[in-house]
Amino acid sequence: MFQDINIQELLERHARGELMLVDVRSPAEFAEATIPGSVNIPIFDNAERAEVGTLYKQVSVDAAKERGLEIVSSKLPRFIKQFQQYDSQLAVFCWRGGMRSKTTATLLSLMGIRALRLAGGVRAYRKWVVERLAQYDLHPRAVVLGGNTGSGKTHILHRLKEQGYPILDLEAAAGHRGSIFGEIGLQSNNQKSFDALLLNQLEEVKDAPYVVLEAESRRIGKILLPEFIMQAKISGVHIIVQLPLHERVRIIMEDYRPEEHKEECLGAFLKIKNRIHTPVAAEIERHLLNDEYEAAIRLLIEYYYDPRYQYMERMYIEEPILIQADCVEEAVEAVKRHLNLSFSV
Repeated sequence: MFQDINIQELLERHARGELMLVDVRSPAEFAEATIPGSVNIPIFDNAERAEVGTLYKQVSVDAAKERGLEIVSSKLPRFIKQFQQYDSQLAVFCWRGGMRSKTTATLLSLMGIRALRLAGGVRAYRKWVVERLAQYDLHPRAVVLGGNTGSGKTHILHRLKEQGYPILDLEAAAGHRGSIFGEIGLQSNNQKSFDALLLNQLEEVKDAPYVVLEAESRRIGKILLPEFIMQAKISGVHIIVQLPLHERVRIIMEDYRPEEHKEECLGAFLKIKNRIHTPVAAEIERHLLNDEYEAAIRLLIEYYYDPRYQYMERMYIEEPILIQADCVEEAVEAVKRHLNLSFSV
């Protein structure tokens, strides 16, 4: 017979690599939000879940259970086989730790596969995340990377992480780059997914003396940053990265790949077109329509993004540290020198 496990123990054991987390909800539910690091082995697909749910609400609980049993029975061998590919002990969960995870854990136990069930399911996990973030105390000092659009801040963060420096990648957690063009080529996350991913990152850096993050606004795509992150940024150390215009254009071309996302780029531009001087906006639009992306990016930088960033610079409490570099690699080395000097033990 299977055993239940609580949130705290599940996350601790998962962090140690002792548990494989399996979300048995439908693919649509899994896509909306789950526990980070989980895999999805649904007991019902989206249509089956809708059918069973309709029976539950409109007919009876027994009718829903009977139909659910028919569905599971017809695909039982394939369902079990998906679990057998994992050597780790399994922990299964559904929305509330109810019938779907109970049925799965029972079937796995009968087949000799060790499985635990998360008590309370995803709903309990979400409650735990919200409560933790509401009272979170960020101990590391925030080192905030700023700079005009295209200055390679995200690239710098990634290079630092590869070399073992503590970072928070807020854009990765949001699935969004933070600008009107920020979702191009990406799949943005909702607040539930962001909160879970953010809390995971926070746990990784909680004992560090500092943490490096980008100078994001309060909103990134669909999500809102928690207040303690905003306060940490305001009181943190600010580093401004400056790169040559041609390098910024190159980075934007590399990150956004506008030649692969022409319609999305045009759609995003139309949302800000009326904020740009009319003749310049017309020229940008012409460049986009003619696949002249580098020319369009240069004009967007000069007439839209750089003026906006100059306004934001006035909000710094302390004089920022200025790093001028010819490329991202030089900027990374300069940031590292500052971190090693300022936070050396």
